[in-house]
Amino acid sequence: STWGSIFLAMAMKVKIFLCLVLPLLANAVKPFGPAAANPKPAHNHASSLRKSSSNGGPYKPNWESLNKRGMPEWFDKAKFGIFIHWGVYSVPAWGCDEVAGEWYWQGLDIAKKPCMIDFHTKTYGQNFKYQDFAAMFKAELFDANIWANVLKGSGAQYVVFTSKHHDGFTHWQSAQSWNWNSVDVGPHRDIVAELTAAVRNQNLTMGLYHSLYEWFHPLYLQDVANGGKTTDFVDQVLHPQMKDIITKYQPDVLWTDGDWDMSDKYWKSEEFIAWLYNESPVKDSIVINDRWGSGNQCQETCIMTVENRPGHFTERKWEDCHTIGSSWGYNRHLSLTDYQSTKDILYLLSQSISYNGNLLLNIGPHADGTIPIVFQERLAEIGQWLSVNGEAIFASHIFSKVQSEAQETVFYTSKDNESVVYVTFFNWPERNILNVMAPNSKLSKVTLLGHKGDIDWGIAPQTGRVLVSLPALTPANMPCKHAWTVKMVAVTAASSPSSETIRI
Repeated sequence: STWGSIFLAMAMKVKIFLCLVLPLLANAVKPFGPAAANPKPAHNHASSLRKSSSNGGPYKPNWESLNKRGMPEWFDKAKFGIFIHWGVYSVPAWGCDEVAGEWYWQGLDIAKKPCMIDFHTKTYGQNFKYQDFAAMFKAELFDANIWANVLKGSGAQYVVFTSKHHDGFTHWQSAQSWNWNSVDVGPHRDIVAELTAAVRNQNLTMGLYHSLYEWFHPLYLQDVANGGKTTDFVDQVLHPQMKDIITKYQPDVLWTDGDWDMSDKYWKSEEFIAWLYNESPVKDSIVINDRWGSGNQCQETCIMTVENRPGHFTERKWEDCHTIGSSWGYNRHLSLTDYQSTKDILYLLSQSISYNGNLLLNIGPHADGTIPIVFQERLAEIGQWLSVNGEAIFASHIFSKVQSEAQETVFYTSKDNESVVYVTFFNWPERNILNVMAPNSKLSKVTLLGHKGDIDWGIAPQTGRVLVSLPALTPANMPCKHAWTVKMVAVTAASSPSSETIRI
């Protein structure tokens, strides 16, 4: 209607005014709510850059220079992290017709999916707007220490939390997101500060996800309408926000997203990363992913991101961000079959590590701040498995032979220049004989992680493969469930092979 168009135009002008003026006022007025914490990192990653990156710095704002910085070593050693999607979208907690829970607003007002509109209208009414969910997002049961305990129990080494998703709602009091953040509305708490402190108290590494674009921000929409020739959103909102969270909370991961509609030149990605690597308080420890706009050439210094699919071997470090359910934010529309089993997740973890990747596993908490039991169960069972087999995962390296032999149920890692090789297998073999590739040096002993004592082994004369005679175990005395790991240690000057050839 005409009145509707007039009202929308007025609202857009008011929001543009607020975006331009309020950041200036924020510097002169004491922020509402508690001051953001600035906890010191639990891990000292400052000197963890790979040797190959020692040629750079100060870095210039171009990809050639930035890629010389390389990637901090701590990330490759960590292997396993937990992703957390939580926000205003966790209130309706609904998605359908390929719309995930965290894309609720987009599915409702941009894609206009009939199933989304029907659910929203029947549940909340035709005049209820997405913004109205903010007051309902109270997080009344949120306890950062409980979350941190659950995350620690999973065996994960790092955490990545959504500081801001595509709806623009921030989990700290951002001057660029006035009255659309967790301090001004909803919980009235600095969620980023609370969770950062709790995670680091558990000696885990903290990281933050941050969306580059916002679906409905008037400055962004204005820049898009101008074909990216103006960068008001980047200059006045995005870069100030990212510098704010880096300075206040000092995360060791900055995981960007929502970059695809505009180029890296529009996002001024090279300029921001140069600041990140040269001037920020985490310049030596920060790890970033590769979502910095179309056409970006972030290579050696960026994690190669794959999403919800297994990777393959590559020399470049990669990470599979994978959600336990079929949605990233909590989605009440899912059924049990939409959630992956613990064995499925352990398979992805083992496969990722074997092929030079990490696994970033996502959970989506309830709006009230509790973690759904299905996620707690999966994380606890993964932690139990890692308590036995973590030696084959953390701080491990690829096994060179994995490049020439594809395995669907057996995965290899190594340590100490391949003098130790780990074999994780998901199917217990018939007759208890495991047939695997041999290390590059003569074997000294073979053990089964979680089982006391050495086990018999030998070399098949025709193939040169190692034949491991696994102990006859019952379900009651298995060291773990789902998958098992054999450790093969190479011969040393003071030892000799412990078994003759086994023929089968």
